[in-house]
Amino acid sequence: MEHPVSPVVCLGEILVDSFWLGNQDQKMSLPGGAPANVACGLAKLGISVEFVGAVGVDAWGQALTRLLPDLQVGSRGLQRHPTAPTREVFVLTDEAGERSFAGFSLPDPAGFADAHLICDRIDPHLFNGIKYLVLGTLGLAYPQTRESILQAVEWSHQYNSRVVLDVNWRPMFWENPAQATGLVMDLLKHVSFLKLSDTEAQWLLDTTDPVEIAAQRPYLEGVMVTAGAAGCRYYLGGHSGYVSGFDVDVEDTTGAGDAFVAGFLHQLCTRGRSCLLDAECAHEVVRYASAVAALTTTRSGAIAGQPTPREVDAFLFLRN
Repeated sequence: MEHPVSPVVCLGEILVDSFWLGNQDQKMSLPGGAPANVACGLAKLGISVEFVGAVGVDAWGQALTRLLPDLQVGSRGLQRHPTAPTREVFVLTDEAGERSFAGFSLPDPAGFADAHLICDRIDPHLFNGIKYLVLGTLGLAYPQTRESILQAVEWSHQYNSRVVLDVNWRPMFWENPAQATGLVMDLLKHVSFLKLSDTEAQWLLDTTDPVEIAAQRPYLEGVMVTAGAAGCRYYLGGHSGYVSGFDVDVEDTTGAGDAFVAGFLHQLCTRGRSCLLDAECAHEVVRYASAVAALTTTRSGAIAGQPTPREVDAFLFLRN
């Protein structure tokens, strides 16, 4: 059976975030994982997308397996590990809404299904004709998933598509966090568009200036350095600029960066990459991505809070 080609493939972790409020015994569990969040955000914005990752055959894995097609995300690349469970991340939330990592449902961060994405089980035809491959860096911590990431990068280059990397630095996913810098820097050599927070930029590249980052790495077509509500500085298509943050009533910041990536890719897919050669268009692309991120923070849940195109258009229209 022939499947239509999706312009975007997102590869990486899909998991469950379980939140506790203060000292309460009850928890709230929501789907998550940065690449999965991006895939769902793209689908909600009307962009065809495939997700490649691994879950367990447990109850969480079954729920996430149903979730993707329910949200119109292609799941031909979803693997089901027979023994490793789906990753559950425990998060504590205080009365002010601030969140902190509280552990995993297993003591070994490498014991989960997403750490065992098997390269030989990925269909290379998923990458034939795509425009963008979206990656995070957490999978680099695990040899099997790392092999899959590097193979996907090779396939994407064979088919002349671009790699989009959101650094998404989370040291708790790494058994040896000291390994991270070298592995991330090696991956960065194959990237066309780089998105990272200001703290990630300082950690990885010793600067938060996107122009400086791009000058040191001329293979990058674009760099976006985000600072939450403080906005985003960017270098795209030879143009540098700044988009201020939007003033919104924030309910949940989880997944805001992933929503930004989804908004950015929506614009590249609908406008075409060549629009970045125009300074005004490049600014509008980043402003759109920032609006998607801002709207996502106004509702609970990294995926549930993601906006539709009509909501984004109305939001931007009212702020012109």
